Amino acid sequence: MQLSTRKVLDRAFSLIGILAIGAMALALIVILAPIFKRGLGAYVFRATIEHRRLLLEHYNRGNRAGVESELAQVRLARQPVYDAAAKCRQEIAAMRGRQKRTLTKELRDFDAKLARLLGPAPGQPTPVLMRLQYGCSRWDQAQEALHDILKMEKWEYPVAADGTPLEGYKVFAPRREVFAGTSLEPVFEYLETHAKEMLRPRATFYWGFLTDESKDAHFFGGIWPEVLGTFYLTLGAMMFAIPIGVVSAVYLVEYGRQGRLISLIRTCISTLAGVPSIVFGLFGLAFFINTLRLSDSKSVLVGSLTLSLLILPTVIRASEEALRAVPRTYKEAALSLGAGKWRTILTVLLPAAMPGIITGIIISMGRAAGETAPIIFTAAVSVGQPLKLLEVFSEPTPALSWNIYNLCTEHEAVDRIRHVQYGMVLTLVLLVLVLNAAAILLRARIAKKLKG
Repeated sequence: MQLSTRKVLDRAFSLIGILAIGAMALALIVILAPIFKRGLGAYVFRATIEHRRLLLEHYNRGNRAGVESELAQVRLARQPVYDAAAKCRQEIAAMRGRQKRTLTKELRDFDAKLARLLGPAPGQPTPVLMRLQYGCSRWDQAQEALHDILKMEKWEYPVAADGTPLEGYKVFAPRREVFAGTSLEPVFEYLETHAKEMLRPRATFYWGFLTDESKDAHFFGGIWPEVLGTFYLTLGAMMFAIPIGVVSAVYLVEYGRQGRLISLIRTCISTLAGVPSIVFGLFGLAFFINTLRLSDSKSVLVGSLTLSLLILPTVIRASEEALRAVPRTYKEAALSLGAGKWRTILTVLLPAAMPGIITGIIISMGRAAGETAPIIFTAAVSVGQPLKLLEVFSEPTPALSWNIYNLCTEHEAVDRIRHVQYGMVLTLVLLVLVLNAAAILLRARIAKKLKG
């Protein structure tokens, strides 16, 4: 091959590599940008007086005198709405026929939507559900609720010139038209112009989203039990997988004679790496819970053992390759100085291979933190309290990966808690990044020591 042709090919391959790296970076930005943007909305948002009242009453957090002063001003701003609704109710009671039935139904719908925005009206009994005891705690949700009050959803079905019906479409009509001529008609304009006075939104950094427990199925509060559960499961999986994986790699590289048995073992390891994660979850349920009886039902211990089996092939293969990459002269020099085989492995080979081993651990750690299927049957629950350290042997735990899936697919009010879902995703991504960063720093420190 001519030198000029080789240079062209080298430049072409370099360009392809740069383009591939750029495409990966762009894809990463496209994927992570919405997560960071909407996930930050769980921590930084405009909180209403309802949010501050909730923190004071359920978490004993905030300035009591200041909140009570705000509540007094808010009640004055809301009172004209309640007075107009009560007067309109009396007017409807004096009506007859179809108009009475129509306006009674519409007023009931108005009361329900107003309660979602502002909470229960004065004099009404306190609802049992916490989500009904408060109005909108976030200004973005309040704006949506206000829109539902001011506008009615209707369907228009147009007809062509020849009388053929056309496809219907949705429109939003002013709700005030329904109550035209009643005492409630001016209320809609009042709500639109005085919404901020009735809710008093304020920019807030809610650090409690990370440290508080959830209230009423994640309608309020934070995600601390899920964060702690994910931390327990990830570290537990690494505690089981790392020793077994490294020892297995040492055996395969240094002690196992090349033959059918070792080939079979390597084939099994490669096969395990391709097994679907849901299979590991079913195995953990059948073996660790139903057979070994390590716990009566789901527990962090069983979930950690199941996750360790899932990541074990990655740890073994990465450790094996790292050990093989150590120059053979290291081993020969140690043996020539009189060191035994085990001492050579422990003091020479493993420290030299540690950067590569930690690379495998980093990859495995990220996978263990983000897996959902293996912990569905072995460790995860939808709602739970933060576990103490000794409770991990017998109690299940919420986990970020499982709760993200659960909140996105099975929660009764999926659209109302989007900020919680994205906040969980952002927290999980940051948790994995922090764990990986710690491992990368440790690897860099070890590599620096090895270089002297």
